[in-house]
Amino acid sequence: MGRKIRRVIFIIALAVLIGALGYIGYTYLGYRKDAKVYEAAAGEFVKPNSSYVPVKASSGNVSDVIKETVENAEEENALPIEVDFDALKEINPDVIGWIYCPDTVINYPVLKTTDNDTYLHHNYKNEYTASGSIFVECANRDDFADLNTIIYGHHMKDGSMFASLSKWTKQEYYDEHPVMYLFTPEQNYIVELFSAYATAAGSDSYYAIQTPCKEMDDYLERVSGKSMFKCDVELPGDEKYIMLSTCAYMFENARSVLHGKLVPIE
Repeated sequence: MGRKIRRVIFIIALAVLIGALGYIGYTYLGYRKDAKVYEAAAGEFVKPNSSYVPVKASSGNVSDVIKETVENAEEENALPIEVDFDALKEINPDVIGWIYCPDTVINYPVLKTTDNDTYLHHNYKNEYTASGSIFVECANRDDFADLNTIIYGHHMKDGSMFASLSKWTKQEYYDEHPVMYLFTPEQNYIVELFSAYATAAGSDSYYAIQTPCKEMDDYLERVSGKSMFKCDVELPGDEKYIMLSTCAYMFENARSVLHGKLVPIE
């Protein structure tokens, strides 16, 4: 009898293991399928600038890197990519921008609709996916005209979407990636990153501020003071900012967030 029981237990354990492995394989195949959709989008709608040369911190001064990056873009229009928004909007008019960070996986269209649920599980083609989309908080306006615009993205286990946001809590990673780019149909921006940290979902970091106010000055002081890296970015209360947000797992309902100042490129 004991041998039969052990055999049954073994068979059950084996079935559970096979099921678990099958589920993991199915999940990662889904991740890879989702990633290919965005890789194809980047290949079809994004044109790299072959003359673009990223500024390096040869002196070790990241502030100089940011300053020179902005000056180069303004003087020579030396942006790393060009985005075909006309073609993207033919597929989905909810596409309002494209976010890009050189030498990282962040290279995605940005979407917005009237709720915060649709693009949690739909890609830019409106297809149902686990990865969803990078999308803007529905309380914000859709042209990044607000003083603080919140942008969400999933923390995917394969490292895609916004999974890499937590890397900016390391000073070395920030020093290597002090800026991002935000492209829109109306205006392109360099994003000067100034704060990264973990916070709770629904914390006072999630503040979609629209117009200049004393609260904005207080907000910038508060969120910059939480940063896990050090930087030297000026934070006027009447300029425009974005906050990137994704799930984190260091405590219940944790979020990794990354703040940046929008510098318009003429």
